[in-house]
Amino acid sequence: MKLNTKKILILGGSGFIGNAIYKELCNYFDTYGTYCHAANSFSSNKQFIQYNLEEDDIVEVLEEVKPQVIVSALRGNFAALVIAHNHIAEYVLKKDCKIYFISSANVFDAYSKFPSYEMDKTLSESIYGRLKIKIENMLLRLPKDKMAILRVPMIFGNNSPRVKDMKKAIIENEPVEVFPNLILNVTNDDKLTQQIHYLINRNKTGIFHLGSNDLTHHEDFIKEILERVGNFNPIIKRVYTTNEDRYLAVLPKTNKLPKNLQFTIQDIIEHHVLN
Repeated sequence: MKLNTKKILILGGSGFIGNAIYKELCNYFDTYGTYCHAANSFSSNKQFIQYNLEEDDIVEVLEEVKPQVIVSALRGNFAALVIAHNHIAEYVLKKDCKIYFISSANVFDAYSKFPSYEMDKTLSESIYGRLKIKIENMLLRLPKDKMAILRVPMIFGNNSPRVKDMKKAIIENEPVEVFPNLILNVTNDDKLTQQIHYLINRNKTGIFHLGSNDLTHHEDFIKEILERVGNFNPIIKRVYTTNEDRYLAVLPKTNKLPKNLQFTIQDIIEHHVLN
């Protein structure tokens, strides 16, 4: 039995993050998701709707589901993503509906000297970061009570693509890449989905930085994870993009979540990366 009749649509619900959010919310809300390919295992789930970002009109999905909350974890063609979010913003403006957009620490990747906070100005040197900024700016024009921007650092977790790639590299005796000069904060699917659940449940809006409260070097973090994979001697490939330390971290300051939803890098390493 659902505890809440709030209707939620997760765009990108078959992906790693989208599906983790679906699993977190589906026992509490009337939750729907989208998947892309017809052969997908989600096609038999009546709560999932097929949606191809490049071929389908998102408005048709929105009109079919009539969600009160949209969570966008969409990935894919950048031009198609911009068009889809433009249509989503128009829908949200007209309807009794909010959007929670999963953004990225990359919206700050042009600032390498410091970690970034919620109200800092965005600036990116990467195509990916600039895409996220473009969509963020589109949503920031909506009334404040209709949108939340959720900026997320690197995501780990047992089934995360990053951890799977590391395991595969170790098994195949391939090098695992680390960035010795990169200072970052991190999260995982468990922590992130709990935080998103809280924000939706409490009708929170605005800009949130959903990562660990502390920082680490990428190399140190990856080495600690690798120690937990098993008794291997992985090949480490150090990739230097700069001679100086650079930050890619989104820390909470203005919009902090309750203590029970805050966490450290050690929490991620010990409990939520590799069981």
